[in-house]
Amino acid sequence: MISADFWRGRRVFPTGHTGFKGAWACAMLNALGAEVTGFALAPPTTPSLFEMARIGERVKDIRGDVRDPAHVTQAMREAAPDVVIHMAAQSLVRASYAQPVETYAINVMGSVHVLEAARNAGARAVIMVATDKCYENNGDGKAFVESDPLGGHDPYSSSKAAAEIAVASWRESFLRAAGVNVCSARAGNVIGGGDYATDRIVPDAVRAFTSGVPLEVRNPLAVRPWQHVLEPLAGYIALAERAANEEVYAGAWNFGPGAENEQDVATLAREACAIWGAGVDWRRDRGAHPHEAPVLRLDARKAHAGLGWECRLGFRETLEWTIGFYRDCAQGGDPAALMQAQIETYLAIVEAGECASF
Repeated sequence: MISADFWRGRRVFPTGHTGFKGAWACAMLNALGAEVTGFALAPPTTPSLFEMARIGERVKDIRGDVRDPAHVTQAMREAAPDVVIHMAAQSLVRASYAQPVETYAINVMGSVHVLEAARNAGARAVIMVATDKCYENNGDGKAFVESDPLGGHDPYSSSKAAAEIAVASWRESFLRAAGVNVCSARAGNVIGGGDYATDRIVPDAVRAFTSGVPLEVRNPLAVRPWQHVLEPLAGYIALAERAANEEVYAGAWNFGPGAENEQDVATLAREACAIWGAGVDWRRDRGAHPHEAPVLRLDARKAHAGLGWECRLGFRETLEWTIGFYRDCAQGGDPAALMQAQIETYLAIVEAGECASF
């Protein structure tokens, strides 16, 4: 699915590289031999995986804001990337209620600025990282396909839907004619070691476990398509590799797991407690909370057929890789070494065309 020969020496420009998913993307691209120039604000959390794993020592680290079109354009022109991976975003639902205008400025206009910069930067492929929350969700539990209507109830979801409309417009109006193949990559719920954001179930769980208090769960019956962070990243990389050579790959692609990984939050909380070990527990948070979709599912048959992509880790393995990472870090493990070990194991599984069994 992924060719190391293609990526060796390939110039890649990821935005949002100081975030959780961005740090993993840099480490994975580095393992494949790519030359990475990242563009992002300072790490958004303390602690941060980017700093803990010393990612800045392995990439060219440019600090900038995607809301600044001149800086984005200058940085991308100087980097002269073959591939752009746009991950910079305001990605928290609850934060979008508190800061809706900023959420739109980052997610919509930030995406437009990246697309504009890519018009004349010489890139062959642009991967615009999106979310399963960009689809109009009426709560019927249907697995979304790429042609389903876009929309959103909360400011985060609606901003990502609006960004997807802009991406399609720029692709058809400007970038296709310029020979730049633009893809939207819509991923399900991503978890993995090193995420320290607020109001996300796994970081909240780890903070509770290490503090000796029960994990508070807002919506225990909410169903989500859980996948390890390396799963969609492998999809983005495979998609970029093909889009760099063939226009047919331009367009929208879903990256989500199969039915086994579509679990409610209560199941995730219960399994996370079991993996962490004795002395931890969870309970329902009965406070007032803003609206969140009760069910999210993605149909990823297009990626399976067109890219040979599929989730390699089952639900239990996904949680073992994730919770084990935090537990090992708490016991003095080196985050950079832990990341490298998981990446090498995952790439070996992909190369062998297998699924993990532990």
